[in-house]
Amino acid sequence: MDDVVLSERRGAVALLTLNRPQARNAINVELAKAIFATIDAAQDAGCIVLTGADPAFCAGLDLRNLGVDKLADIPWFNEAVRNSGVPVIAAVNGAAVAGGLELALAADFIVASENARFADTHLRVGVYPGPVAVDLPRRVGMAKAREMSLTGNFVDARTAERIGLANHVVPHAELIPFTLTLAEAIAEQDRKKVATLRRDWRANATLPMDQALTAHLGFSVQGGHSGSSSANLTQSRDSVLERSRQQRGA
Repeated sequence: MDDVVLSERRGAVALLTLNRPQARNAINVELAKAIFATIDAAQDAGCIVLTGADPAFCAGLDLRNLGVDKLADIPWFNEAVRNSGVPVIAAVNGAAVAGGLELALAADFIVASENARFADTHLRVGVYPGPVAVDLPRRVGMAKAREMSLTGNFVDARTAERIGLANHVVPHAELIPFTLTLAEAIAEQDRKKVATLRRDWRANATLPMDQALTAHLGFSVQGGHSGSSSANLTQSRDSVLERSRQQRGA
C-alpha cells in the first residue's frame, strides 16, 4: 500500500503523492485506503500538500480495477482530506476528473499547474455525482457548477483560476516549490488557532450573518483564543511587519 501514496516530510510540511501514474492515479480500494492511512499519519504536520504523480492529479475512480464489487464499497477517500485536522492544499499537476475533482475540492484550496484540467464527468460515465454536487457550487457559484456538471466539459487552469476553483496557476515545474512555500507559511501559524479557525469556517459556511457571528464568537471563546496579552500582540505585530518588508523585497 505504501507505494500508491508516497509520503515525505519537508520540514513541518507533509508532501503526499498519489502514485499510480500508469492508471492516471485513478482511485481503487488500495489507493483509497492508502489516502486514509497517509493523511492520518500526517496529522502531526503543520500542513499537508497533496499532489499526483505526473501526468495526472487523479482521474477519478478506477472503473477498470476498483478492487471491490460495488462503488459504495470504496472508502470515502475525500472524507480523509475533508476531515483532516491539518490544513490540506491540493497541488493539481494535471487532470482532476470526477472523483479526482472531488478530492481536490475537499482540500482547503487548490494550486494548479498550467497543465491542470478539471472536469465533473460523473453523468457522462453513468454515475450520480458525489460531494462535487455540494462543493463545486460553493466554490465557483451555482451557474458555473451546473455548466461543468451537466456538460462534463473540461476547464483549463486559467479558467479555473478565473472562476475561483484554483487560487493560483503556476508553471508546471514550479508547482510543488510554490505550493510548499504556501504550506510552510501555514505551518508557521499557531496550530491550535488554525484548527479552530478551520472548524469555525466549516460551521459558519451556510449560516446567516448574525448567526455566523455568534457562532464565531463561541469558537473563539471555547478555543481559549480571546485572552491575548498586549505584549504578545506587540511582538507578533513586529514579526508581521518584518515579514511584510521581506515580501516587498525591502
